[in-house]
Amino acid sequence: MRALIAAAAGLAAAVALALALTAVGTPSGGTSPKPLLTTVPAHP
Repeated sequence: MRALIAAAAGLAAAVALALALTAVGTPSGGTSPKPLLTTVPAHP
């Protein structure tokens, strides 16, 4: 019985966390116009 209660509490916490993250929404911002460097530049 204790395991069932622990599982239910964990599930409730996971659902609450998912709802909280959904309520926050996506962060505002944009992508950078500069391309990312994929190689290390040569040292002088």
